[in-house]
Amino acid sequence: MARNQNKRREEASELQERVVFINRVSKVVKGGRRFSLAALVVVGDGKGNVGLGMGKSAKVPLAISKAVEDAKKNMFQVPVVDSRTIPHEALGHYGAGKVIIRPAIEGTGVIAGGSLRPLFEICGIKDIIAKSLGTDNGLNVIKAAVDALQQLSSVEETAERRGLTVSEMFVGKEN
Repeated sequence: MARNQNKRREEASELQERVVFINRVSKVVKGGRRFSLAALVVVGDGKGNVGLGMGKSAKVPLAISKAVEDAKKNMFQVPVVDSRTIPHEALGHYGAGKVIIRPAIEGTGVIAGGSLRPLFEICGIKDIIAKSLGTDNGLNVIKAAVDALQQLSSVEETAERRGLTVSEMFVGKEN
């Protein structure tokens, strides 16, 4: 039991967290408006594991801590090629937001809009081109990017799905 707790602490210490944005939201009630804060946080290990979470509270630190817990619950694995880019192009949708992500050659860097940059950096992607289409709402844009990242599949997964080996997939292709 103690080993599992130590292992969880080690995993938690490896995780990086970054606040994407903090938004003030209000609820209209009989006596006027009640204000609270909504925080959007990205959590990842820089090796392809990433999670997105949102938390609301009257105080900023509490909203951030709730968002971090939510992000840890919603973590997923992204296939990263050569520890730097994604394996193929993908288009993600969420609400009115659409995001297209494309792999980039080494040295390109992260070419992405404001709310997308922390997502890719925490994920460990060093070279990527991302374009937001449609809305400029940060929440919808980042959720569309998460949808696009979840659509990605590694070369090994694609080969297995097609019933081939990795080397058979590339027969006849010139490098």
